[in-house]
Amino acid sequence: MRITVTANVAATIDQVWRAYTTPADIVKWNAASDDWHTTRATVDLGDGGAFSSRMEAKDGSMGFDFAGTYTKIVDHERIEYAFGDRKAEVEFLPGPKRVLVRVVFDSEPTHSVEQQQGGWQAILDNFARYVELKEKA
Repeated sequence: MRITVTANVAATIDQVWRAYTTPADIVKWNAASDDWHTTRATVDLGDGGAFSSRMEAKDGSMGFDFAGTYTKIVDHERIEYAFGDRKAEVEFLPGPKRVLVRVVFDSEPTHSVEQQQGGWQAILDNFARYVELKEKA
């Protein structure tokens, strides 16, 4: 099953793209809840390039690497990637004073669709807040 999450970000496409693809930014927004964080991120942004984000509970009780390979990059428009046997696409759709970011991904069998959609939506909402606050500073 495919799941979709979206966020409207009040920033330019350049600001949104940079924050989504830069490791120094990713570690600041990539978490679904306040008790988790991303401790490190790597990005080799290009077709066939690898990415990885180390996501950990802040209390140190658990963590995992969210990692995969980029399968298609269209600069400032689209990122497609594979992670394990799953795939995802991220679209960046600029509008007046905002960019719609849409992520569509393959679900997995361990967690409910609602849990997966909620977690990915929370991360994307954190991303939007981060970009908007960063650009106001």
